[in-house]
Amino acid sequence: MNNIPQNCIKIILTAKDTPHRLSECQTIPLSDKKPDYDSVIEFDTAKTFQLIEGFGGAFTEAGAYALSKISPDLRQKALQSYFDDIAGIGYTLCRTHINSCDFSLNNYSYDDTPDDFHLENFSIDHDKQLLIPFIKDAMQISKTGFKLFASPWSPPAWMKTNSQMNNGGKLKPQCRDVWALYFVKYIKAYMQAGIPIWAITVQNEPDAVQRWDSCIYSNTEERDFLKFYLGPALAEQGLSHVKIIVWDHNKDILVDRIATILSDPAAAKFVWGIGFHWYAGTFFENLAKVHSFFPEKNLIATEGCHENGVKPNSWQTGETYGHAIIGDLNNWAVGWVDWNMVLDETGKSAWGWPQNAMVVIDKNTKTVKYTDEFFLYKH
Repeated sequence: MNNIPQNCIKIILTAKDTPHRLSECQTIPLSDKKPDYDSVIEFDTAKTFQLIEGFGGAFTEAGAYALSKISPDLRQKALQSYFDDIAGIGYTLCRTHINSCDFSLNNYSYDDTPDDFHLENFSIDHDKQLLIPFIKDAMQISKTGFKLFASPWSPPAWMKTNSQMNNGGKLKPQCRDVWALYFVKYIKAYMQAGIPIWAITVQNEPDAVQRWDSCIYSNTEERDFLKFYLGPALAEQGLSHVKIIVWDHNKDILVDRIATILSDPAAAKFVWGIGFHWYAGTFFENLAKVHSFFPEKNLIATEGCHENGVKPNSWQTGETYGHAIIGDLNNWAVGWVDWNMVLDETGKSAWGWPQNAMVVIDKNTKTVKYTDEFFLYKH
């Protein structure tokens, strides 16, 4: 890839029903004169669009656990396939979870002591078992490095109106201060562990009641938690460099949600970007609307995956990714992040909800499988 002749571009081919997976083909010349070809790609270097932050996937406890079931050599190869800048995809933008998520091994938080409003018992020791080694090994492989953002699926149960991490519920009003402090503690603890947090999202999927970790915020509740608690807490603790991403949910109701938050200048000043998922449909037009209303804010695809189990030989899953990524980029997205980087052959979490991953670890045969989706995403 680095040996392209000057003023040429190289053609790389990945094609259905062929052995071609990132196959290097011929080079074609670049010219400032329009050639007499049937098909021509024109580059207008005078026109620019959004700055791309990167592409990547999510570090989850389920992925870390799957990787722990294979040999160190195979584990290294699997990580290199994502993070090696030359032989792999070269991920530059990744996600992880604050507390447990739907792809953790069980519910857990960093402070399960009821009414510990000063967070005296806060500890990320749980993450040091599987999740942090997963992230740090990836950091060792990546030469250019990657940006990491973190999302909560739920506060600890004692901060919730339903007294559990699962099945929705809301953040108790009297716990808004301590939950904002919790973000601060998390960022600083990860920093001490050698992992800088580039950004946080306020809440994963704040409009979805799930049987796993979840927490509900209305439009105004998310705005006010950001404006009065989370934003000021980061600023007061010297963490203003950590970017804040709002929404982190589907695109179908994106416009109204974002209008509520960003129409308030006191809340908007804390917002770097708007996160979105793809599960309700493509809704590219909603990205364009939000960009037209708030062009100074960044749009970023924070999660997407295929559900209902692993699909090792499905070309269609890769085509769906390509359609979504290109459509999102054409409508001002600055990055795109896949969900679980790795799962086992069942694709299941602790909650029995099977999903697909680009790299699949077969616990029975102790092998690593790369799906068609992996090659199309790498392409």
